[in-house]
Amino acid sequence: MAVAHWLQLALTDGLGPVLTRRLIESAGGVEAATLAGIAVLRRVEGIGEARGRQIADSLKAAAGAALTELDRAGQLGVQIICPDDEPYPLLLKDISDPPNVLYVKGTLEARDLHALAVVGSRRCSFYGREQAERFGALLAGAGLTVVSGGARGIDSAAHRGAMSHGQGRTIAVLGCGVDVVYPPENKGLFAEIATRGAIVSEFPLGTPPLAENFPKRNRVVSGMTRGVLVVEADVRSGALITARLAGEDQGRPVLAVPGRVDNAMSAGPHGLIRDGATLVTCLDDILESLHPLPDAAGSRLAFAPAQADSDNAPTLFPSPPPPAVALVIDANQQKILSSMDAQAMSVDQIIDRTALNASAVLKDLTLMSLKGLVKRVDGQTYVRTKARST
Repeated sequence: MAVAHWLQLALTDGLGPVLTRRLIESAGGVEAATLAGIAVLRRVEGIGEARGRQIADSLKAAAGAALTELDRAGQLGVQIICPDDEPYPLLLKDISDPPNVLYVKGTLEARDLHALAVVGSRRCSFYGREQAERFGALLAGAGLTVVSGGARGIDSAAHRGAMSHGQGRTIAVLGCGVDVVYPPENKGLFAEIATRGAIVSEFPLGTPPLAENFPKRNRVVSGMTRGVLVVEADVRSGALITARLAGEDQGRPVLAVPGRVDNAMSAGPHGLIRDGATLVTCLDDILESLHPLPDAAGSRLAFAPAQADSDNAPTLFPSPPPPAVALVIDANQQKILSSMDAQAMSVDQIIDRTALNASAVLKDLTLMSLKGLVKRVDGQTYVRTKARST
């Protein structure tokens, strides 16, 4: 069982994600890495002779610990996944130091590939909380999963905003074990998140919320998302660490919501905007900033027919679609596509040609932008792309 081997490596003292990958490559596979002796370990860059002896002893002890951890996780209803497992987030695999394992309370789904991180200060203002909830709901309505750190303030507001939408999904990435409730007042929130997404951590069960865990947590928040939106943060905020990791280390878009100039919590977003982050005031600002998905995503994602709910939110299904199917769209979206030609068209022109109401057209154009069927040129002008549909 591959996860047992990955978990053994994760529980080995002295082996972080980077050294683990080097060891697996040197040993010739993950199972072989769990059996590595001094001769193999000392050849790994960054280990050497003395450290190799310590790791070898810990590696042997971790074999039994991994089986105990798997059993305990099963009793708690927690899934442990490794990079060889299908649910492991594809974008997270792409960073330089992806976690060896993820503990998951709830479910990870293929549609979570369309995820955006919303982060900010624990000591947020009313305005910050309001904007975090607003954008959480807007992102959920557009079919994106909202990812944050489960902390007080902006994080909690973003999670709640996502769940205010009927089809909204959200993921909380913790800096402690998934069985540890921190902050304690979020017990009810975490229980709800587990039914509407997932509570995720790379830390073993029972791990307390130690300060050194949170920078590691932040790289997972940014690593499993298509970009990071900072709502409020002072100049020392962990949210800025998440933004830096996203922009500098992971090549993901960094976005920021402007705030009051006399609020210290605006210093972080304003500094990011000054340094090149996208200024965000509406959903379209976000959608236009997202980079294309990696080619590997094509075999794991496709849009299924929309759920019959009032917001007509798109749903993604985890299994690969039949080869002939690229994107499935509803009747209104097909009507909009049929009304468009090769030239850019204004929203007013589309409304005139389709006889649909303005709110329906604007909503569907947003969803179609996510699907890659149309592209916003500027203002309220859109052009049809070459994406294939059925």
